[in-house]
Amino acid sequence: MGFDIKKTKNYLKTNCRRILMTLVGVVICAISVGIFKIAALGVDPFQSLMAGLDNLIPIGFGTLYIIVNVILLTFSLIADRHYIGIATFINLFLLGYITQWTYDFLQKVIVNPNIYIRILCLVVGIVIICIGSALYMTADLGVSTYDAVALIISKTWKKGKFQYVRVVTDLICVILGCALFLLAGGAVKDIPTIAGVGTIITAFFMGPLIEFFNVKIARPLLKSKKASK
Repeated sequence: MGFDIKKTKNYLKTNCRRILMTLVGVVICAISVGIFKIAALGVDPFQSLMAGLDNLIPIGFGTLYIIVNVILLTFSLIADRHYIGIATFINLFLLGYITQWTYDFLQKVIVNPNIYIRILCLVVGIVIICIGSALYMTADLGVSTYDAVALIISKTWKKGKFQYVRVVTDLICVILGCALFLLAGGAVKDIPTIAGVGTIITAFFMGPLIEFFNVKIARPLLKSKKASK
């Protein structure tokens, strides 16, 4: 078959668009986690674990995030590397540091926020993380190392349906995060800051919101200009 320069250009354009969507999606998700931390009304299950570790281990959050994800990446590479892609590494190396920078910046801008500001931050964080997730997931260039764990257990090892396996891994993260938080000297009354209403909302309501932004934003962005005409 001959070389089709038009098809090649379209292929490169689509993949560049996918990479850009992945990069923007990860950055948006990272910013949202920083906003969640300012809201202090609970974060998503994996970030609950990270919050517990962050309180216990005296290193920067960005570096800690990379260490934890390298461990999970090693598991994925051994068990089933099918789910690992460029998006996995963008998430691994960028998300933690951008989250740390966002949180540090917002702490200087939003000092001692009242409950109304915290609720507003929670709402903004939820909307932003759903937009970022829609971009990141629609680009389809790999999943995060944490997402890969449940996929491997359910799809590769056939140990149960994905949704049920994911519930179990999420519960383990929340329980471990709370335990580590208390082990680090945190007060029981402060547990809702890492495992609270925000955790419940992200667990049960993110799916429909992500699908809404998939339809309204992510999928139209992925289409070529020619296809959209």
